[in-house]
Amino acid sequence: MTKRSRRTLDQDDPLCCCEYIDRHGGRSHMAGCCCDCEDLDEACDRWMKKESQNPGSLSRVVATISDRLRVPWISGAQQVDLSLIPPLILLPVFLHIAALHYLLGIVVLTAVPIMVIWYYYFTHRKKGRTLFFLSLALFSLFYMFYLFITEVVPHGDVNHLQLCAVTAGVALTAVSLMITKRGPGYVRPRPSDTHSTVTYNKPPPDVDAAYLNGEQHQVVIANPEQTDESGTAQECVQRRNWCTVCKVVRPPRAGHCRICGVCILRLDHHCVWINSCVGQANHTSFLLTLVFFLLTSLYGISLVLRSVCPHQSVMTALLYCPDVYKQYSSARCFTCAWYCSIVTAGLLHLLILQLINVSFNVTEREARLAAREKTGRSRLWGLVIDTGTYSRGFSSNWTEFLTMSKASELSNHKPSDLV
Repeated sequence: MTKRSRRTLDQDDPLCCCEYIDRHGGRSHMAGCCCDCEDLDEACDRWMKKESQNPGSLSRVVATISDRLRVPWISGAQQVDLSLIPPLILLPVFLHIAALHYLLGIVVLTAVPIMVIWYYYFTHRKKGRTLFFLSLALFSLFYMFYLFITEVVPHGDVNHLQLCAVTAGVALTAVSLMITKRGPGYVRPRPSDTHSTVTYNKPPPDVDAAYLNGEQHQVVIANPEQTDESGTAQECVQRRNWCTVCKVVRPPRAGHCRICGVCILRLDHHCVWINSCVGQANHTSFLLTLVFFLLTSLYGISLVLRSVCPHQSVMTALLYCPDVYKQYSSARCFTCAWYCSIVTAGLLHLLILQLINVSFNVTEREARLAAREKTGRSRLWGLVIDTGTYSRGFSSNWTEFLTMSKASELSNHKPSDLV
């Protein structure tokens, strides 16, 4: 008891590089990662006694292990998400196996997309945040670039200008992704609707960290006596747009993301590949990320195929490249080209849908709601659901889309402004 109270008293002291605040709010050290693990001790004890495990014991053990898996940092030990690790191990292993024989390549390149799609629906059904897809996307990008530098460039089939073009494409993709990750544009409470705020030192796990922007987590208590001068109609609109979770009145086209736990301005969809929502502030940079990645990927695939199959055209070499599996190096490059082609095809489909939605000024969320309520019209063979609410013509829709991020920056307030 004395030890626990001492930890509580020292909570305000600065953390050293190996200390951290655990999931129970106590102060812990990385050196004690195997100590005082009651959940693991209880699970092992029941297993050795051949007794049935308590409900939720396995999830508590996994949560404890995930909480204690950390790396030293200046402001305290930082937690390492377990979902980051599988892509770093599985992707090189699978591509190595696929390069051994063309039959293994067919099996691996068929199984990997199926596994990724299954895991997507598994996590989407649980409405949980995961860094698996972001880790897979980033590692795929840089791992393919690494193989391009180490396997293709030494053959002498790529000149300096082509190498600079691929390098610039990878850099622009990474930069645009960083800009996209700044945040989709959050709905902030208006000062007139705020009665008071309650500040917590530690944010809850179901709230997007970008929403806090390095600040303390604040819960807004709304003013229940707030009345509007425009009458009953305006009050009905506010009641319909009121978010009971975020305690804010959502503006038109805003929506609440159950995965991020916050309301997003002009919510389009939650993208697992960036582990964030796509909204008013980052929709433009999200499209730029897709464009840069697709251009870089297509150009890189063409260079790789010209190197490993110099006597075939690009499209022919992707389907038929004789003797490519005689050398492991060429087989590895050919397998990676096929892997990039599969990823590129999926992202190209996403980009086409996004461009069509922008042209009709409809978000993916609005299209799903219109299809569910049968209030929209299906256009372009079902590729888009036209709600007809916000569309002002092709040029006006694109002008609004390209300028909406600036409007989001002007209207965005920090939670500290409401205290």
